[in-house]
Amino acid sequence: MNYTLMHRKIEVAEIDIELDSATILKIGNIIAPEHMPIGKSFIDNKPNRAKLDEWWRSRSIPASRQNFREAMEGLGISSSEELLTKCFGLSLSDQYWVNPTENPLKWEDVNFFDNPFSDDVGNVLFGNAEQGKEISLFSPDNTSDGWLKKKWKIIDGKRCLVKGGSMPFHQEPLNEACATAVMKRLNIPHVPYSVFVDDELPYSVCDDFINSETDLVSAYNISTALKKQNNTSSYQHYLDCCQKLGIPNAQEDIDKMLTLDYLILNEDRHYNNFGAVRNAITLEWLGLAPVFDSGTSLWYNQNQISNSPHVLKRMTTKPFRTTYEEQIKLVKNFSWLDSSALNGISDEFSAILSHSLYIDEKRINDICVAFNTRVQFLSQHIQNIT
Repeated sequence: MNYTLMHRKIEVAEIDIELDSATILKIGNIIAPEHMPIGKSFIDNKPNRAKLDEWWRSRSIPASRQNFREAMEGLGISSSEELLTKCFGLSLSDQYWVNPTENPLKWEDVNFFDNPFSDDVGNVLFGNAEQGKEISLFSPDNTSDGWLKKKWKIIDGKRCLVKGGSMPFHQEPLNEACATAVMKRLNIPHVPYSVFVDDELPYSVCDDFINSETDLVSAYNISTALKKQNNTSSYQHYLDCCQKLGIPNAQEDIDKMLTLDYLILNEDRHYNNFGAVRNAITLEWLGLAPVFDSGTSLWYNQNQISNSPHVLKRMTTKPFRTTYEEQIKLVKNFSWLDSSALNGISDEFSAILSHSLYIDEKRINDICVAFNTRVQFLSQHIQNIT
């Protein structure tokens, strides 16, 4: 089926999509090349169908999502890629979408930032489908990433993301709030998370930090701005790509994120949960995205809470190094850090973690003690390099 790839109201390219598999079969006329998705849409200045198709299909719900098979059965589809054209590829993370050529739509009438959307897909993903009700597939949940169950909801007029946790402790939503407390004290730009409990399970909720005029561009796509040289580290390559694109203050903000991840032992800072924000109309880069998605941290699935070398050896980090000790060495400037601002944070952690029936007082205390030890480790590291 023929579509026009759109960036908000701007026609970008003519494309042909096979509906069942959501595969881009062909790229036709390129109308606004400067508005093509950042990344690998072009090779040697020529449009690359395979790379654009990779970008398009990556917008779908990953097969690693909790209860994925059950959700797909509940939605009556065989794969999440089929959902993409059901919502025209619209997202609450950027302004890209596809417009049917035969029956074109207006961005003002369909975008999820200004228009209501169905809760049906989100409810199915959470295992709360209403029996006997016809399901509407027009939802931003069709284009949500990540393995934990999540859904978009309109709360008091705001677009908000609700996320759950995983067994055995359902700790990830609580960790988002703990990370928020750390970043607030350290003045690290961040997305604030709060916690609520529903049916005895904790959930995190945050406002969408993207609006109808901005794009979140993933670190993965940013990292393709330059070809990586063998003698260049992944960290330096990413900073070089940011510099080439003109993203301001990249090193300072990345270093703050790495410092946070060292403190909370974030195990999953992959290239799709950090990035940069740009204006979708002018294409001006506004800066790195505020830190978000920090739930896989604070020993979230570990029975033993410890900073011992034996325990840390089993724990790996991302995105630039595999160990916390090696990754924190990438940060050369800590002049912005006042570790004393974290004094007394155990009280905040305790209040947050107590929301879960799956976390007992001993575990809460162990996490607080271990986190304070992480702060001491970081202070010692800074002393050693100054």
